[in-house]
Amino acid sequence: MEFVVEEGKHLNEECSTLILPALSIGNVGQLAVDLLISSMRAERIGYLDDPNVLPCVGNDAYSPTPQGHLVLPLEAYGSSSNTLTLVQQRSPVVKGMMVEFAKNVADFAAASGKKHIVVLSSLDFGRWQTIDMSSGLQIYYLSSASMDGTDDDCERLGWKRLQEYNPEQRLWKYLSTLAEGNAELDDNMAFEDELGEEDYYPSLPFAALFSCFKAKGLKVTCLLCYCSEGDNIPEAFHLADAACSLLGLNPNNFQGNEGSKWIVPFSWQTVYGPPPDRSLF
Repeated sequence: MEFVVEEGKHLNEECSTLILPALSIGNVGQLAVDLLISSMRAERIGYLDDPNVLPCVGNDAYSPTPQGHLVLPLEAYGSSSNTLTLVQQRSPVVKGMMVEFAKNVADFAAASGKKHIVVLSSLDFGRWQTIDMSSGLQIYYLSSASMDGTDDDCERLGWKRLQEYNPEQRLWKYLSTLAEGNAELDDNMAFEDELGEEDYYPSLPFAALFSCFKAKGLKVTCLLCYCSEGDNIPEAFHLADAACSLLGLNPNNFQGNEGSKWIVPFSWQTVYGPPPDRSLF
């Protein structure tokens, strides 16, 4: 993976925390990262070139007036005021290459001096075992702070550790071995085909990222929420709020628009395509 810095910009070494999405059902993590970049008025400092990510190109995702700034598959943004670096991923990873991609991102994070990685991801609502909506949307987490994935800071915030995480389960263990470079990818242990129920969670992108960051000795916290395909904007707000709570940031200081603490990114206006032609009705 090559990091290309934009002219006149630099990667602030004082920004020791990195936030990035793991693309999954509903892509809530991607939406949440866009919301954080927009609300923090983070500045694009460069992009990452990785052969394992499918190519894409588009117009500026944050400006309501097209500036001609091309959007690329993997971009890095800096928020010096919040001592954060944010990486936005806009296209999926080539099938079968998720572990290699995760290794490359982990190498970049370690080389650039990052100490804490926050991965934002959604999970399939159909897999939710214990549904309790009495307190609204819930956040689950997975942390490298302890062997069993628990973290005292996350517990104090009222979040629950992902119950399905079991470091001794065959695919979690195999994923950890791959991340540490002690094995090669075995076609007989495919991550995307013929998986059992217990293999579902370690087959997801966030699991590969978690394992590879952990193998690099970096602290990593995955913040997770369940969703279905469709309008997941409420979940994106919830996940972005959770990231701020974890990092001790106050979204009220973002000075959003229209009386809100958040600045809704311009890209959200076309998340679900253009509105229907009203002349049809």
